[in-house]
Amino acid sequence: MIPVTKAYLPNKAKYQAYVNDIYGRGWLTNRGVLVQELERRLAEYLGVKHLICVANGSLALQLAYKALDLKGEVITTPFSFAATVSTITWEGLRPVFGDIDPNSYNLDPCNIEPLITEKTSALVPVHVFGNPCKAEEIKIIAEENNLKVIYDAAHAFGVEYKDQNILNYGDISTVSFHSTKIFHSIEGGALITNDDDLAKKIRTQINFGISGSGEINLVGTNAKMNEFEAAMGLCVLDEIDLITNQRKEICKTYQETLGDLVTFQSWNKDSQNNYAYAPVLFKSEEELLRVNAALNIKHIFARRYFYPSLDTLSYLQSEQVLTTSRDISKRILCLPLYSGLAVQEQKIIVDTIKKNL
Repeated sequence: MIPVTKAYLPNKAKYQAYVNDIYGRGWLTNRGVLVQELERRLAEYLGVKHLICVANGSLALQLAYKALDLKGEVITTPFSFAATVSTITWEGLRPVFGDIDPNSYNLDPCNIEPLITEKTSALVPVHVFGNPCKAEEIKIIAEENNLKVIYDAAHAFGVEYKDQNILNYGDISTVSFHSTKIFHSIEGGALITNDDDLAKKIRTQINFGISGSGEINLVGTNAKMNEFEAAMGLCVLDEIDLITNQRKEICKTYQETLGDLVTFQSWNKDSQNNYAYAPVLFKSEEELLRVNAALNIKHIFARRYFYPSLDTLSYLQSEQVLTTSRDISKRILCLPLYSGLAVQEQKIIVDTIKKNL
């Protein structure tokens, strides 16, 4: 079987050494020494000021909304993983969708302003597949309308935009460290901000609202990362360049062999691909279904990321119709991409696609 992705497993002996240290200390959670080390190393590697590790990427989004005291409506994209909109709804907020750019797949800034009302409190754009949004345009819109900006950067680990990391944009950026991601800690995520007071508030939120002095100052939850996850993160971080380079070669092969048959995402010209995903766009949904069925017969399981368009979810009861997002979501397929995908395996994938186009 060839799945769409496989979790990267780093050097086993190194991970075991961390586990032995955990056993020796007996400190399993509550911001242990490995969580602290991971936060420090990640902040340095990514070039950000405050990075706060949490239990998962969905909690990171929910904490961001709470930390910024959002109310009413937030404008977001319909082309993303379900967690983007489910976390908004979970927190009692109403998602309002702006349609996407058909080439970048990101929320189109031109579609934001017509949606702003007196109920709008924030913008929640997504760097889709790691491709940076038009951050400067979004910043101008937010400042002119007194809105907060939370970037769902679940896919954007290590992405540089112009002269800095893309995670430095917005009031808060959130990332996912789920095992399917290019960098992972088994489960996990993080919030990134340059605001000292906001970072302090988030650290209190993730520990039941209990401050460093032991006082309970605000409503909190338990969103802490544990030491075993942090150990995995430290091991993966040591090998992140190897992971990225292997994925780069796989993506390069897809582009060279399939470029005349499918369409690839148009990447932001001021950034470089981090090779988190390998999405391809077919001419029609019928074409996609034919190719996907042929892949499945050979036990190759690509994934329809992101399908369906989130504005179609029944529980939202949305009356919006986002035509571009609905069209793209029906025609896009993410191909297998992970360290360890053999050249011969990739050849089978490519040959099967070619044969069925």
